[in-house]
Amino acid sequence: MEDLKSLDLNELTSLVTELGEKRYRAKQIYRSLHKNMVDSIDDLKNLPKAFRERLKSNAYISRFKIASKLESKIDDTKKYLFELEDGHIIETVFMKYKHGNTVCISTQVGCKMGCSFCASTKRGLVRNLTAGELLNQIYCIQKDLNERISNIVLMGSGEPLDNYDNVKKFLEIINDEEGQNISYRHITLSTCGLIEEIYELADLGKPINLAISLHNPFNIERKKIMPTANKYSVKSIIEACHYYAKKTGRRISFEYTLISGENDSKKHAEELARISSGFNCHVNLIPLNTVKEYDKVKSNLRAIKEFKRILDSRGINSTIRRELGSDINAACGQLRIDFMSEREKLAR
Repeated sequence: MEDLKSLDLNELTSLVTELGEKRYRAKQIYRSLHKNMVDSIDDLKNLPKAFRERLKSNAYISRFKIASKLESKIDDTKKYLFELEDGHIIETVFMKYKHGNTVCISTQVGCKMGCSFCASTKRGLVRNLTAGELLNQIYCIQKDLNERISNIVLMGSGEPLDNYDNVKKFLEIINDEEGQNISYRHITLSTCGLIEEIYELADLGKPINLAISLHNPFNIERKKIMPTANKYSVKSIIEACHYYAKKTGRRISFEYTLISGENDSKKHAEELARISSGFNCHVNLIPLNTVKEYDKVKSNLRAIKEFKRILDSRGINSTIRRELGSDINAACGQLRIDFMSEREKLAR
């Protein structure tokens, strides 16, 4: 059975005509799903009852259950654990900024990239999320909070470019004026550097913001914490970034997690400044979020400020990320692992 929410308008039109209805019905369904965020075929009241019954025999509308919701007492951050229809759990984070409400969504159940400091990857990859499941994270939060989401970051659990086809469809639907009409310029996609897909994304010509999870400018050292560096070198990633910036006109962001004694020295800052020069980019300095499975600690504030000072002195724009939701395990993957471990204990 087809998930109606995962179909683009052309696919929806094909399904509608196959079921013997006029083409315009597809647009009615599409608007109900993506503008009005309807999550039941019975609630498609603009369709004839007989057609709704035929639809139910051939399709469904995916929906989520909120398994857990944590609200920070420090700021307005809210972390959701959603239970998918097959029982798997994913995380999504809602954050308030001056420039608008932002949601950080997951793109996979788990992750196979293996970054040593990230909790999301500790249990490996279970499966990709569908386009409908990507959209549901936005829709569920908007309905739960009765607030409009204006910015999206694909930076939760999973590697977005490892789920390229579903992510591409999600981007097109969430941007569609017949749906939520969220500007591509308000969407950021984070990747650890899957080169072929970066070029493919660039060739789409959509002004999506690209963020590279870099974390070390020296390839030999990067391999120790990010297995993907064995396939994709820092040099090849930077070349892809130049291409992406030229094709889209968008600034590139480098995500750089600062780990005490590992990647926070003067030589790391100077090399990061060197490879970041020559095109429009920005470095987002992130104090390490401690996870149980990784025994390193975050750089102290003095080291972080000195790292930033070196970048700034070399003309590289940088900011130190504000730590949101630190009291609710807002780092990627932490809450999901804790929830699953607890559920497994209860099942024994």
